[in-house]
Amino acid sequence: MNFEFLFIFAPNMLQIPKFIQKTLSVRISLMVVFAMAILLIASMVIMLHYSRKAMKEEAVQNALQTLDGTIHQVDNILLSVEQTTGNMIWGLMTNLDNPEAMFTFSRKVIETNPYVAGCAIAYKEDYLPGKKLFMAYVHRGDSASKVYGSSKIVVDSTFGSRPYTEQVWYTEPMKGKMGWINPLLGMDSEEAPIVTFALPLYGKDRKPAAVIGVDISLSLLSDIVLAAKPSANSYCTLLDRDGTFIVHPDDNKLNQQTAVSLSDQSMKEAAKAMMSGQTGYKPFRLNNTDYYIFYKPFKRTAVPGRAATDIGWSTGIIYPENDIFGNYNSLSYYVLVITVVGLLLLFFLCRFIIHRQLKPLLMLSDKAQLIAEGKYDEPIPDSRQKDEIGRLQANFKQMQQSLSSHIKELEELKETLQIHGEELREALIQAQKADRMKTSFLHNMTNQMIIPSETILKDVEKLCDANREITVKEVNQLVDEIQEKGNFIADLLNNLLRLSDEEVRKEVKDA
Repeated sequence: MNFEFLFIFAPNMLQIPKFIQKTLSVRISLMVVFAMAILLIASMVIMLHYSRKAMKEEAVQNALQTLDGTIHQVDNILLSVEQTTGNMIWGLMTNLDNPEAMFTFSRKVIETNPYVAGCAIAYKEDYLPGKKLFMAYVHRGDSASKVYGSSKIVVDSTFGSRPYTEQVWYTEPMKGKMGWINPLLGMDSEEAPIVTFALPLYGKDRKPAAVIGVDISLSLLSDIVLAAKPSANSYCTLLDRDGTFIVHPDDNKLNQQTAVSLSDQSMKEAAKAMMSGQTGYKPFRLNNTDYYIFYKPFKRTAVPGRAATDIGWSTGIIYPENDIFGNYNSLSYYVLVITVVGLLLLFFLCRFIIHRQLKPLLMLSDKAQLIAEGKYDEPIPDSRQKDEIGRLQANFKQMQQSLSSHIKELEELKETLQIHGEELREALIQAQKADRMKTSFLHNMTNQMIIPSETILKDVEKLCDANREITVKEVNQLVDEIQEKGNFIADLLNNLLRLSDEEVRKEVKDA
């Protein structure tokens, strides 16, 4: 794994959720697309389910109709052979004592029915005087010739490499059985595989005296059966009662391999169902390819005078699943691609429209950020929209204008307060300076009163000192000095009171 790729793109991928959280238009678009995707997926699942069901039912009907047509076509050939043989029975049984006439009857059967590949009339052992075994066998030179073939008719007295008394087409009718005998391979001869209709010929003692066997080439049946294909890659098969392939596109399976010996278990189950005479279909897998096999028993048409015997055959159509659901699968892929592309287009269209509609909100968000930074004079354009966003933009613009006006008033008030503050600061300084001057003045005044007060105090102490003898002159002098210092202190206090009254009047006047 290329870890450099992860290191390069992982941080960017981690930024995607943050981008989605920060972008309203993307979130709304994703919600719309998600809701639409749910509806489309539900609709697609329902539609594709019923479409697949309908196509499967149609394939079943086509296969069964094809099987019915094939069965009827093959049965018509079988019926014509049976009728041809039946037309000869009376003449054959009345001429059993004339063995040479059997060649004429055999030739007549071939000449009157183009489907017949050969006709053999074999006598019971020692039935004819002086002849232990006798068989009149007439067949086409090319036993695999097609319908109405012009091949040369050949007369022969033997069939196969073994005595006819050991061959099943002879032994079964001699037991009183009649009907179609499972395919024969020419009994080790060079003849093509055939299927034989065999009947016993009764003598005057009402016991089987001879057997007539009328052959049909399996190549003829194969042409009919293999031509029955509802699709280009399908093919039809024909099984006998023991599961042997009578008709199959692979010649190696003819009369050599039974259907129940196949490797696929589903195919074995289908073969067993066909051998038991059931009708239906089963899926199976062969060579990494999925198939369906549709099967039904070979039922002969009921005709007056026809023996109602079951020949035990079964027909089946091998139908590749791709032939049934190929167009459906392609349609599913197309629908899926169209859905994905449609959802992407819907997302980008919603993203464009919603982003366009929310563009005023982005502008208002930027303006709000500028206002938060203190830029109140940023212009907000008038909105052309009349919806909620337009009204929001108009109200935001009005709010911004009102806020700008209040901010201007606050700035003016701030400037005024600053001026008043400077004035008050200056007044405070002047007041502090005046207060210091007053304090200094008072301090000076009190200093000037200290000496007179001390003088008065000393003079009073002298007057009050009883132990001391003092003259009148000294008393008068002390009294005059006390009065002088007292007047000096009184003048200082009067000046102080006068200055205080002036200061009070000045403050009242300023107020």
